[in-house]
Amino acid sequence: MEGISVLAKIWLFVFVSMYCAYCIFGGVKGALRVQTAADYFISGRQIPVWIFVLAATATSFSGWTFIGHPGLIFQHGFQYAYASLYAITIPFTGILFMKRQWVLGKRFGYVTPGEMFSEYYQSDVMRILTIVVALVFSIPYMGIQLRAAGFLFQSLTGGAMAASIGMLLLTVIVILYVACGGLLAVAYVDTAQCLLMAIGIAVIGVLTLSAAGGWSALSEGLGRLTSPEVVAALGRPIDPIRTADGYSHFVALPGVMHAVRDGSTAAGGAWTGMMCLTYMFALMGIQASPAFSMWAFANQTPKPFAPQQVWASSLGIGLILVFMSPIQGIAGHLLGADPDMLKAGYAVDALHLGGDIMRIPGGSEMIVPSLINLFGRTYPWLLGFLAICAIAAMQSTGAAYISSASATVTRDLYKRYFNRKASHTVQKFVGRLAVILITASSFAFASSSTDALVLVGGLAVAYSLQLWPALIGICWWPWLTKEGVSVGLIAGLLAVTLTESIGQQWFGITAWGRWPLTIHSAGWGILLNFTCAIIISALTQRDPEKRHKMKFHSYLRESCGLPDHLRRFKPWAWIISILWFLFAVGPGAVIGNTLFGDPNDHSTWLFGMPSIWIWQVVWWLLGVGMMWFLAYKMQLSTMPEKEIIALLDDVGDKKE
Repeated sequence: MEGISVLAKIWLFVFVSMYCAYCIFGGVKGALRVQTAADYFISGRQIPVWIFVLAATATSFSGWTFIGHPGLIFQHGFQYAYASLYAITIPFTGILFMKRQWVLGKRFGYVTPGEMFSEYYQSDVMRILTIVVALVFSIPYMGIQLRAAGFLFQSLTGGAMAASIGMLLLTVIVILYVACGGLLAVAYVDTAQCLLMAIGIAVIGVLTLSAAGGWSALSEGLGRLTSPEVVAALGRPIDPIRTADGYSHFVALPGVMHAVRDGSTAAGGAWTGMMCLTYMFALMGIQASPAFSMWAFANQTPKPFAPQQVWASSLGIGLILVFMSPIQGIAGHLLGADPDMLKAGYAVDALHLGGDIMRIPGGSEMIVPSLINLFGRTYPWLLGFLAICAIAAMQSTGAAYISSASATVTRDLYKRYFNRKASHTVQKFVGRLAVILITASSFAFASSSTDALVLVGGLAVAYSLQLWPALIGICWWPWLTKEGVSVGLIAGLLAVTLTESIGQQWFGITAWGRWPLTIHSAGWGILLNFTCAIIISALTQRDPEKRHKMKFHSYLRESCGLPDHLRRFKPWAWIISILWFLFAVGPGAVIGNTLFGDPNDHSTWLFGMPSIWIWQVVWWLLGVGMMWFLAYKMQLSTMPEKEIIALLDDVGDKKE
């Protein structure tokens, strides 16, 4: 890769310095306003509406959205690009649980989800399991952000800065502002980071499209990339990976499901309809994580929930992911990152990567850093600006998860079992120490991980998804028992681990590979989780426990129940949601392979887009409509009709 100019390095230093100063300022500002443990861990339940909308959006999407997502589109094409619809599926979890958790947090003074689960299920086992989930989720998830930062700095400095130095820089910044200001600092810093992330993805997409020669050139290049015609220089089609129907794996799903032991090596590509669906399940774990329970507790009101879920995430982020991320990934084949396109004479070695990006450290994850480097040669200042956009995307998510994990360690472990009368000062000290230890662990994970950023992120959120039955129990289904939920959670975590490569390496089990039957580990985990939870709950029903739980559910029905005139829409809510998941990101998506044109014939593509891309755009728009219907019409994310009267104070003590 060609090194950057001295001027570009100066701009990079200036922008990164400004960004670091802003983060530290946010930490200091937060530290000056933090007085109590509730201030530190949940911002005193006073996060303003617009701050939450931006901060929660930044927390939902991260560095692997900015860096890893276009990289995997470069590698796997539009069969992986269905992941762009996580702009819908991630906030879908929030629609189901955020409002009801806010009501419970306000009513009973919960600070952490461990406190909520422990009291509701009358079980300290759930408290401990919540700590485990918080740690196994936050450490690898923050780790991939640090690793992405390392690759970014290494790329933009032409190798002058080692990846480990870039990771260390971001680690120090995170520790400084998260440890100082807690969730309040995270929230205020994330507002700017959300805007930087969205602007950065959009700007890189527009500039990439221009570098590729415009829309017509991009479409024509994609047609050549996916054509079944044999290229003389290669003796085969440019893309040798074909589906069973003979389509390029870049523009067609390989089927509904593959009956293979190791789904990651499936013929025609791993991203079958079932793989896409269960991968979406994994990403739904983001807003099931302890961090988002604490975001719910931290709000003044539920007013920002619907705008964040429908307009900021589903519409805004969805727009740039559905269009800009595929442009970045696909254009990489036209701009010198694909050796076969170069040999065929269909691309220019504009990125100066030696013609094969997959052979350099970081592989496909270097597409976006390389594009930033490319644009920086013409506009040196732009390199610095886009660099901090990428860093902001990486840091926005990890900081919130580190903050929530430190809260669970402090409140659910230290305070519960070692010092029940811990003062606010002691709790803040332990929380800050936990931030340092957890972030250091993330750095160690980032230094040793070799898997793709997005796929490691998928493992982390697959763990978090396993909290779904516990959340459904406390928000919707009172008949789920503590035994059923606890055993289901343990079984789900184990299933996720054993169907991922990292777990098989640990336990030495080779009876099946990664993602058996092209079903993501999250799918296997949640299937076993719900099965155990339902069966064991049916066998462990007790009247005293049910009466205890009904106190919570009766209050939820009084405050969040659907008005009589809207009850007739409940079946439609179920039908619309199920159909969307089946056809937008599930087995039914195979229809989209050919509905709007022949994948093998570029001349039949509507608007110059392969059928699979149009299918994704159509279902993204339908998904925005679905989210509006659920959040506003079905009142799942609107203000409760009844005022919520707090029984406990902000740290869970009884009011005087």
